[in-house]
Amino acid sequence: MPSQQKKVIFCTAGILSFACSFGVITALGTQLWVKAKILCKTGALLVNASGQELEKFTGELQYGLFHGEGVRQCGLGARPFRFSFFPDLVKAIPVSIHVNIILFSTILIVLTMAGTAFFMYNAFGKPYETLLGPLGLYLWSFISCSCGCLVMILFASEVKMHHLSEKIANYKEGTFIYKTHSEKYTTSFWIIFMCFSVHILNGLLIRLAGFQFPFAKSKDFDTTSAAADLMY
Repeated sequence: MPSQQKKVIFCTAGILSFACSFGVITALGTQLWVKAKILCKTGALLVNASGQELEKFTGELQYGLFHGEGVRQCGLGARPFRFSFFPDLVKAIPVSIHVNIILFSTILIVLTMAGTAFFMYNAFGKPYETLLGPLGLYLWSFISCSCGCLVMILFASEVKMHHLSEKIANYKEGTFIYKTHSEKYTTSFWIIFMCFSVHILNGLLIRLAGFQFPFAKSKDFDTTSAAADLMY
């Protein structure tokens, strides 16, 4: 492939990586990871509420990785509240999972920014066949993609398997019991998914630039070596 086309491809991949790093930084600071509706089970059972009556006992909740806010409703009017995961909810949530989500998100930012630098270096510099060259680009893209996948899996498990929304809603609530009525992932979570997808796309762009996947290259090399050995 002509060098000019390679420059365009690597520049495109570099710009996508930079956009990803900026997106993940923004996602970390927002509280737009999950939006949930929480039902006051205690109040609803007391009056045997059903249908539209449940709206009087349904509050809202939204949160990110560090803080969030919501409104509790249990038939006595709305009660807004705010919270922080650290230190407020340390004893209520699976801390190890939550810390790992933040850790892998930070690693994702660092790796994505490093990937941006290497893509630009390959576009305008003269890289060697080492971690600075195409092999390194595959490596950065693969590790970044893996980190993005881990962030999504860990966060989804914390929300769904460990019932994070319910734990937040019931924090410091001695009288009423809240249950999750519905919940959905919002902007910041999907930014991580887009970043995950971009790193897969970057791997395809590297291949489009004319550089084989590392395993495919090794396989071809082994086949050639074996054929050469047979000749002697």
